[in-house]
Amino acid sequence: MKRIFYLSFVLAFFCTAYAYGARLKDIADIEGVRGNQLFGYGLVVGLNGTGDGNGVDFAVQSLSNMLEKMGVRVEPDDLKVKNVAAVMVTAELPPFVRPGTHIDVTVSSLGDAKSLEGGMLVFTPLKGADGNVYAVAQGSVTVGGFAVGAGGDSAQKNHPTVGIIAEGAIVERAIPFDLFQSKRIRIVLRHPDFTTMTRVVREINLFFGKPLARAVDAASVEVPITGKYAPDPIGLVAQLEAIQVEQDVGAKVVVNERTGTIIIGENVTINTIALAHGNLHITVRSETQVSQPPPLAQTGQTQVVTNADIKVSEEGGNFAVVKKSVTLRELVDALNSLGATPRDLISIFNALKRAGALNAELVVM
Repeated sequence: MKRIFYLSFVLAFFCTAYAYGARLKDIADIEGVRGNQLFGYGLVVGLNGTGDGNGVDFAVQSLSNMLEKMGVRVEPDDLKVKNVAAVMVTAELPPFVRPGTHIDVTVSSLGDAKSLEGGMLVFTPLKGADGNVYAVAQGSVTVGGFAVGAGGDSAQKNHPTVGIIAEGAIVERAIPFDLFQSKRIRIVLRHPDFTTMTRVVREINLFFGKPLARAVDAASVEVPITGKYAPDPIGLVAQLEAIQVEQDVGAKVVVNERTGTIIIGENVTINTIALAHGNLHITVRSETQVSQPPPLAQTGQTQVVTNADIKVSEEGGNFAVVKKSVTLRELVDALNSLGATPRDLISIFNALKRAGALNAELVVM
């Protein structure tokens, strides 16, 4: 059987012809408006023999402790069940939620369970970083996959040891926080930038008609809650979020070597250079054959032998001259004229950066 391996990659260029404004709520957050992570340890019961094995001691001990709280005392050594799995339960407590609100939870196996399909999560308190219980989870686990096996064969789809419970937790305690206690609103950029912050301050002051906004640093700006907005700070936040701001983006080239994806920013330029490129082709062929000894031979054994053939060829390259401070379109055209693949472009960009010819930040993922 012959196998030929080819390398293929996807090249994506995001080009923006004109700058445009974005809503402030799309590029910034209000300080204090954030979620909080919750976690808990629980048991999933009702599995069809796909739970933790007897070698998972903490799952057996947890089941024994749960039964003891219900008035049934059973020694851990006497428990031989495969319908129970120990799990870690996680959730995010959204901002401004109140007791009684339902939130989603994620259930993940901790032991050697084969699948959580069809299981039921038993009453599980969810704690925050401070150790306090903020929600309680319970309900049927939904798994977007399966794992089955019989007679030495097995089949699996997706990841059956992680599931979710939609609205499976009830919030028991709200996190106290007075957002407007300081009589000021602090807006924080998701990507700090001095130029963008200057534009944010300018647009907010134009909205008020007077210089009220004050930039704290490249990431945050403070806006006082005064005048007609004092009794309605929520309305002020809503209007500030709708302000259009042109976000300044630096020149950047992002390279994902695992997938061969390259993203080039609009402002990327290069200095005057000459590029030479040679297309490299690698072909790997393998053939499996059965080697047998001659008939009636006293020695020798039948063996499976794999013959491999590796061929490497390189075509001659041409030089392409790229002028100083070219536009993104000219840069792409110059690279395309070399017949460069995404994998080749990754090497070219690394070489350009080392040579000091790439006027952009190179980010390799």
